[in-house]
This record gives sequence, structure tokens and C-alpha cells, in this order.
Amino acid sequence: MKPIIWSIAGNDSAGGAGLTADQRAADAYEVHLCPVVSAVTAQNSLGIAHIELMPSKVLHAQLQTLATDMPPRVIKTGLLGSAEQVRVVAQWVDKLRASSKSPIALVVDPVLKSSTGVSFADAQTLAAYREYLLPRATLVTPNRREAVALIGNMPKVTPLDRSAVPATLSIPGLANALRTLGAQAVCITGGDCLEPSAHLKNLSLDWLDSEYAKGWLANARVNTPHNHGTGCSFATCAAAAMARGFVTADAVVLAKMATTHALRHAYAAGHGNGPVHALAGFTADSSLVPLMSWGEATEFPALRRSSSNEQNDFGLYAIVDSAQRVDAVLAAGVRTVQLRIKTLEQPDAACREALQAAVAHSIAACRGAGAQLFINDHWTLALELGAAGLHLGQEDLLTLTDTQRSNLCNSSVALGISSHSLWELARARSLAPAYIACGPVWPTRTKVMPWQAQGLDNLAWWCAMAGAPVVAIGGILSTNQMTQAAQCGASGVCAVRVLGDNPNSTVPLLLQALANGKQSTGRIAAPAWPRPSLAA
Repeated sequence: MKPIIWSIAGNDSAGGAGLTADQRAADAYEVHLCPVVSAVTAQNSLGIAHIELMPSKVLHAQLQTLATDMPPRVIKTGLLGSAEQVRVVAQWVDKLRASSKSPIALVVDPVLKSSTGVSFADAQTLAAYREYLLPRATLVTPNRREAVALIGNMPKVTPLDRSAVPATLSIPGLANALRTLGAQAVCITGGDCLEPSAHLKNLSLDWLDSEYAKGWLANARVNTPHNHGTGCSFATCAAAAMARGFVTADAVVLAKMATTHALRHAYAAGHGNGPVHALAGFTADSSLVPLMSWGEATEFPALRRSSSNEQNDFGLYAIVDSAQRVDAVLAAGVRTVQLRIKTLEQPDAACREALQAAVAHSIAACRGAGAQLFINDHWTLALELGAAGLHLGQEDLLTLTDTQRSNLCNSSVALGISSHSLWELARARSLAPAYIACGPVWPTRTKVMPWQAQGLDNLAWWCAMAGAPVVAIGGILSTNQMTQAAQCGASGVCAVRVLGDNPNSTVPLLLQALANGKQSTGRIAAPAWPRPSLAA
């Protein structure tokens, strides 16, 4: 059966926001939405004339009836117009979670005021949100003004350009405050942010603060007056992605993609702002994959330069752990090499000297052979010695300062970045790397990691959507796997253990398998949807 989500929200008689917008979003995600009516509104595209809240017993009856036959994977809330409605929802969240064998997520979209200024929540309702919903929420998706209202007596929130207003609470600080109140994750949507700095004025920015990732999500702003239902759609899209098994950070990336798509396909209906409309198939449009910052700084190097070597064929990509192995794979015919030497956190002088000698020798050897060399991890030493390429994992990049990352991106060094999930893909894209590694494609014993194997389907999706060359890595132990990875469109395929003790005997076979895959007419097409790479 299709995954089931409940949306507890208001009915918009104009068909723009509320449950109607939620249904459009659910259809784009191919999930089943149960519309639970919390309020009936009399409105058109110009404004709201009347709101009638459902009595608590009616709200309770809808939820009770659904629970006996159609329990949800995710519950999403929209307009809740009274403290009593909030309490009813919280009671049902507790009851469902207590009786379910699987986790049930709660996505809270705090619809507190309409775009035309009609207020939906009094002080008692806001207090109930803080007491009952935020501590139970898996994800909260307010806009800036709603976030301020939820927090209560907090200092004024700054615009993105911090120099403009001498305030004390940034948008990331506001999200942190909401998490302090109990929300597991917060995404403050940017539709109503104050005017940002000039270099950001053409971007739509949302701030994500979650267990797995924090950062700004950026897509090109869609200039349309037809934006009715944007907040409802975003929250429902996140809920639908979670129902499909994605962890919160990945679900928000998908919601960002779908909402941008919905704004591009918005249309007029009446004389006011028309509705947004997400359509199935948005996951096949690579222009929708957002950029994600590496912290609070709103710097996206990809905006000022495109990914280098977009057509570069990295071919057989050998990962070795010594200068001697570099010589061996070069002699066997490899022309893309990564030197990955793991050292102690605090190596002694002899270890540092040996590392320096290995890096220097490898740089010279690859330069002499006309091969590309990527140094893993030891980036300061590599740059000092004149390395032309670096490969860094995302945890390593996160330890750098904003200035260090910016300097790397502004240098001529080719940068390769690992990625295992959608938010890591979005973060890697922001630096315009020479390539993005997708892995592990198959289960691997090379390192312990929480990621599930991507499989050929996710690899093909990465190759189609990354916006940069993709290198396949992880669990590649045979020539057949080499061929299959190349058939997915990978620009390079990594070889570690498959190189064996004698690269002279294995490399020719691997090179031929790779060539067979690249020349094959049996390409492996990207699926409509990526698969989750972490267990939700």
C-alpha cells in the first residue's frame, strides 16, 4: 500500500492552501493523504471572510475512526485554532506512538496568521503549541514570523545581512531556541525573510537545524505572485518524504525541491494570489537540487563558478595507501589515483616525515605519468607540496573554518567530495567540486559507516542529478561491478581491494570492464525516486 499520512488542517474553499494544497503535495509524492478537517474557512483568492473551527469532539472522532483502519506513518498539522485542538492532537500522537511498532513522525506547520493578516492563534493557543506540540515534533516548519511568535518574548530576529540591524538573535539562533523547546528538527522557511544581502537577493533561503545537518538551503527564487499554499506544501512535502522513509534532513531537501517546482508551476485562480502546484516527476529535474551551506555563512562558491572538469573522465580511480602502491598502479596503466594514508590523531615526528615523503613522491610520480592525483585528508600538507587535487570527506570539511573552505574553493586545486545522502549531495554541490563521490554503492568492509548501500539505482540518480561528475565508490570487488557502475553514468569508478596484490594483472581487466560499461548501449537509467540511504 502507499504510505499513509494524516494532515490535520483547515479547508480552504478557494482551493489554494490548507488541505487542498496538502493533497496536491501528497499526489506529487505518491503517498496517500487522509484530510482531517480542523476548520472550515470561507475564502477566495483575495482573503478570508469567515473561519469556523471544528469542535474538539468532531476532530477527535475523525482521528479515532482513521486510527482503527488507516494508521499514519507521519502526522502533519496545519491550522489548529484553539488550545483544545492542540491538546487533542497531542493526545492522539501519544496514543498512536504507544501502540505502533514503527516510529510515527509529527510535522508541525504552525499556521498562525494568513498572508492577508487574519490571526488564527491567540496567546492560549501559542502556549499550547509550546507545551504540547513542540516537545512531540519531529520537524517544525515555521516561517520567520511564525517562529518568533512560537518563541514568545525573544529579541528581534536579524535579517540575513547581520550588519543591517543590531539585533541579538539570528535565524539560526531562533531555530536553536525552538529545538531547545523540544522540537527534534526545525526548518525556518525563507519566503518572508527580510531583504537579504545583495548577493543573495535572487535566492530563496531556508535554514535547517536537525540531528544530521545544519545549514542554509538555497534555490533560485521564483518570481511569481502566485504563492498561495507555499508553507502548507513545504510541510506536507517533508511529511510525505518522511513517510517514504527519508530521515528529516533528506526529507527537507526533497521538500525544498518540490516547493521550488510547485512555485514554478503556480497558476492564477481568481483575482488574487493563485496556488502553487507540485507535480509528480520533480525528482528528475537536476535544477531543483538545492545548494546547502556548511554553516551559518551564506557563502555558496557554486554561484560564482561552475563545477570544474564537468566532462572529465576519471576512469579507473585507484585508491592506495602508500607511495609504493602509487608507483605500482601507475605502472599498470591507472591515470587517476587517490593517496589515502591514515595517521594517528597526533602523529610523532617520524610519522609526519614519512607522510611528507610519501605525498611528495606521489605528486612527482603522477605528474611524470600525466596522471591525476588526489590527496585524501592531509590538505594543508598537500597544498604546501603543490598537490593539484584533494579528496575530503564531509566531516573533514565541516572542521574547516569558512575562510579555509573559501580559500580551497578559490584555489586552482581540484576538489573531490564524498557524499552519502541527499543533504550531503546538496552540501557538496555548493562548493562546485571537480567530482562528487557517491557511496557506498555496494556494502563495504573498508570502513564502518551508518549508510545503507546506495545500489545502482541511487548511483544512476546521483549521476543524473548531481550537476557535477560522479565517482562511484564502495564495495566494488569485481569487473562486472565496474561495468555496471559505468553503465549508470559514473565518470569514475573506485578500486581499492579489487586491485589485489599485483595491479599489473588486475588493472588491464578492470580498465576493459570500465570501457565496456561506458561503451554499452544498455545504460542503467535513473529511477524516478532516490532511495533512503539511512534508516529513518
